[in-house]
Amino acid sequence: METLELRTSVRDEMIDITGAVRKTIRQNGWKSGVVLLYSPHTTCAVTVNEGADPSVVRDIIVNLRKLVPHAGDYKHMEGNSDSHIKTSMFGPEQMLIVENGDIMLGTWQKVFFCEFDGPRNRNLWVKWLPSAE
Repeated sequence: METLELRTSVRDEMIDITGAVRKTIRQNGWKSGVVLLYSPHTTCAVTVNEGADPSVVRDIIVNLRKLVPHAGDYKHMEGNSDSHIKTSMFGPEQMLIVENGDIMLGTWQKVFFCEFDGPRNRNLWVKWLPSAE
């Protein structure tokens, strides 16, 4: 297992980690199988979405803030209930197919680490599961 160390810079942020994931796969010589990306944080998620047009990420963040506002009818004492809800909507993990030493993504797809309670130092666990072939 590998750990990617990330530093987020704002409260709500989607960081393109596609290059970091690809680099981890190359450095470890992983060729064919799947890679599991898992966030051990309750206010962060991992997702795959369009990465060619930065306005897509902007639209996701702006509209998540409308759907789940920071200030709301929350009982959680830490003031970050919205962050927990957003993380539950996306999920803390993604499993990606690896073939010929690279992740299989569609033309416009990128892998994003989603921060909903930043800025913070974060970890992302990367677990290799080789093909049984």
